[in-house]
Amino acid sequence: MTTKGPLKGRAARLGRLMPSGPSTAARTPFVLLVVVLLGGGLITLLLLNSALNQGSFKLRDLKNRTTELTDEEQALQRDVDDYSAPDALERRARELGMVPGGSPAFLDPSGKVLGEPSEATAEPKPPPAPKPDAAPPGTNPATSAPSGTATTATPPGATSAEPPETPEAPETTQTTTAPAPTTSGR
Repeated sequence: MTTKGPLKGRAARLGRLMPSGPSTAARTPFVLLVVVLLGGGLITLLLLNSALNQGSFKLRDLKNRTTELTDEEQALQRDVDDYSAPDALERRARELGMVPGGSPAFLDPSGKVLGEPSEATAEPKPPPAPKPDAAPPGTNPATSAPSGTATTATPPGATSAEPPETPEAPETTQTTTAPAPTTSGR
């Protein structure tokens, strides 16, 4: 076996270039680089997580707002449906004094009138019930005149569109005429 002795020649020159003891100076930059990379990665993950959480809060708020607006839209649609129901339209029209129209007439493209137009007339309204303090004591306005008799004279063969008037509560009947049918130019 050979024993190692001092290096000679070229090996001795190379041995002088290599440090003989353990060196900590070469490890310090590497450790600092690893710590900086790990710290930077952790900070980046923290910022990314914060941004995602902020987006999820905003998304939740937008979903709540959408739910509120959807509920409001449905409530408004129910109101529109209630107002456009046929019985509600008829009630509001009667409150405004409107009456159902008569039988319509149509114009043929040649200009000939089809059908027999009639005027819209209001149905006679029953007289309002008298107030107890408006009638003189001892008289009943409902029994003072026989029922079914009119106070105005009507010629034979003619009909009256107005309801009979009572002296206690005069009432005017509002009649409207249907507009004349027109063509739309088609």
